[in-house]
Amino acid sequence: MKKLLNYTLIGILALIPVVVILQIILFVKDRITDLFQFVYGYSDNYFITFLLFGFSFALITYIGHRVSMGRFSIIAAFEKLIERIPLLSTIYRVTKKLVHMIAGHELKEPREVVYVEYPKEGLWVPAYVTNKVDDRYVLFVPTSPNPTSGFAIIVHESKIIKSEMSIEQVTSFIISVGADFEKLGEVKQLPQ
Repeated sequence: MKKLLNYTLIGILALIPVVVILQIILFVKDRITDLFQFVYGYSDNYFITFLLFGFSFALITYIGHRVSMGRFSIIAAFEKLIERIPLLSTIYRVTKKLVHMIAGHELKEPREVVYVEYPKEGLWVPAYVTNKVDDRYVLFVPTSPNPTSGFAIIVHESKIIKSEMSIEQVTSFIISVGADFEKLGEVKQLPQ
């Protein structure tokens, strides 16, 4: 009986990643279906619906091209308008900086990953370097399993140890709660 329960537990644990991926796929499919039904509601013709999607895709691609070239005055005008509204300007500015940080745009230095003792001495966690001022590092310490939540801290450069992990590797480490750790050799570099 004990072996049977053990095999059942192993089977459940083996299926969890598959179920999570299927849930994500179903969520995306539902959102696309909702969008299609919303657009299709304007016309009962599939051809017109297809044209609307094609036009939307072309328009978004065109805007992306113009923005990447730095020549899209509508976005610039929108930003100037938003800058005049106190609360919205702060939210817009912070959101824009986060998107640029994640996408790697407008960064003077490559994105770094470091280890820092957090929440107390002797406990080492990976952190994203979000900013650097002289000998101080502004870090984002993500929490597992959701790398978008965490803490922003400021530390002296003597309190960090640089990592060879990429942003993608540390994100995978955090989401997997440490199970996917490609740089195991770095653990030996961390003081006790």
